[in-house]
Amino acid sequence: MMDWNETSREMLPSDDSVAGGESLILVDDSDQEVGHASRARCHEGAGLLHRAFSLFIFNDSGEVLIQQRSAVKRLWPLYWSNSCCSHPRRTESMDVAIHRRLNEELGLACALQFLFKFKYQAQFDGAGAEHELCSVFIGRSSAPVRADPAEVAAWRWIAPAALDAEMRAAGAARFTPWFTQEWARIRRDHEKAVRALARG
Repeated sequence: MMDWNETSREMLPSDDSVAGGESLILVDDSDQEVGHASRARCHEGAGLLHRAFSLFIFNDSGEVLIQQRSAVKRLWPLYWSNSCCSHPRRTESMDVAIHRRLNEELGLACALQFLFKFKYQAQFDGAGAEHELCSVFIGRSSAPVRADPAEVAAWRWIAPAALDAEMRAAGAARFTPWFTQEWARIRRDHEKAVRALARG
């Protein structure tokens, strides 16, 4: 079987011919674009490494917005996750993508600050996985949330300490794997940036 991560640029998939497939950006470990593939193809098997983002929105009280993923999601349905996560589309910049998706999914608009980028692979079952080079951003908003029911089953604001406690108690049984990794790093390395949001 061909290993896409070890394939030359010319051999990588470069079309979005799958019906209804949104074309995503395939990348190497340095986040250099190496091709394109449909969303479905990116998440098949062990997954193809593609560009992604995760957003963490905090309110004026310092709580973070988390969402429960829709029951119709192919991967991690009804798991709790960060405020918003998705992918830039083919030819779309990261800046355009993060603001587009925040509005589409939650009805929110706010300034977003880059924190870090990391690579992960998480297997959901034998047929599907996430394999992403993910950029993580934070923002502040206390505007009313207007969540898209096709994407979000439920949402809530929660204090960071309370979220820490829930994650310790429930672990992998309740939260998406990328969310737990990102939240641990935010709590460990980026508390100063989160606190600065309240002063912004």
